[in-house]
Amino acid sequence: MIVDSHCHLNYEELSSDMEAVMSRAKEAGVGILQTISTKISEFDKVLAIAKAHSNIYCSVGVHPHEVEGEGIVSVDKLVELSQDEKVIGIGETGLDYYYEHSNREVQKESFKNHIKASRETGLPLIVHTRSADDDTIDILKAEMNKGAFPGLIHCFTSTEKLARECIEMGMYISVSGIITFKKADELRETIQKLPLDRLLIETDSPYLAPSPMRGKPNEPSYIKYTAAKMAEMFGKEVSEIEESTTKSFFELFTKAKA
Repeated sequence: MIVDSHCHLNYEELSSDMEAVMSRAKEAGVGILQTISTKISEFDKVLAIAKAHSNIYCSVGVHPHEVEGEGIVSVDKLVELSQDEKVIGIGETGLDYYYEHSNREVQKESFKNHIKASRETGLPLIVHTRSADDDTIDILKAEMNKGAFPGLIHCFTSTEKLARECIEMGMYISVSGIITFKKADELRETIQKLPLDRLLIETDSPYLAPSPMRGKPNEPSYIKYTAAKMAEMFGKEVSEIEESTTKSFFELFTKAKA
């Protein structure tokens, strides 16, 4: 079994053909999926998908792109919504200075609220970070000093420094189909330097379809291509990558049941 630790099943590309998407995921050996919240205003749809399938869990949170439109969600609200048995993570949250669809200071405030909710609930923080390594590290370190919380950097594309700092803080790193891209040599080199037992795997579908599916909407079944590339990178069998990343998923997302 393999776990798709981060996908967006409520997005039209997947939700419009959910039965077929889930059938293909099962055929590919995907046993558990986590569908990720990016807007509180759409959380009910995310949760409904998780509740409709025994092997799907979800998170609750606001993506940094969406903070200005959604507003900064209070810690109390995040904690309240996380109480459902199907909610296993807080996020995705974080900082994105590449597109800056939301003001940086607003992103930071939202990020800190999510961290506080993670600390209070014990649910892992799901971090999106792009072109914001220094501020991401600074905020995570400062908040860890106030009290530890579990978490991971999802869809990792950043520097070895960020990865090492986060791993030292007890966090995990999640690998996406980007590692299959032709021009991702630097990213592959960075990931190969990281401990395999601190890595998870994800699709981030419907985005970032791995080779050889580039140009198509991504879906959970395509995780097999990313797993194959990880096996090649680490000199392992695909079954070993499946076992290791699945083990790490359940070590981090302790509320999920196999």
